[in-house]
Amino acid sequence: MLLPNGEKRVVRSVLNIKKPMMFGDYVWDEVGTPAGLTWVRIDLGHQTLSVFRAGHEIGTTVILYGTDGKPTPTGIFPVLSKARTHRSTLYDAQMPFMLRLTEDGVAIHASNVREGSATHGCIGVPLAFAKLLYGQMRREDQVVIV
Repeated sequence: MLLPNGEKRVVRSVLNIKKPMMFGDYVWDEVGTPAGLTWVRIDLGHQTLSVFRAGHEIGTTVILYGTDGKPTPTGIFPVLSKARTHRSTLYDAQMPFMLRLTEDGVAIHASNVREGSATHGCIGVPLAFAKLLYGQMRREDQVVIV
């Protein structure tokens, strides 16, 4: 897989998704997956997030993302910080299992992922998925948003 900066990442396997995923759906299967580099790819056009470990996709979900007025940035971002419980002071909103990506507050966090909803630039994922993702990701792990 080619990243926006020209770097190539080997994808050894992807999850076998048997039906179309809807808002709030996710699949997680890390059984038999070796330890290794963990990173996330977010595809805004397809409204999905995929988690890779050692080149194997171990999780995927449908996401919420920013609106035209407050878009989600694209590029490659390291996880700057993590917090199991976080409250946005700007929007007075809970952001459980927060993975901060930018200094100005863009993050991946648990959200009520439903049709017609959006965020203020963040990536919203289902709560159970957010908890699993939080457990996998470390500071400095990369998140690629295309």
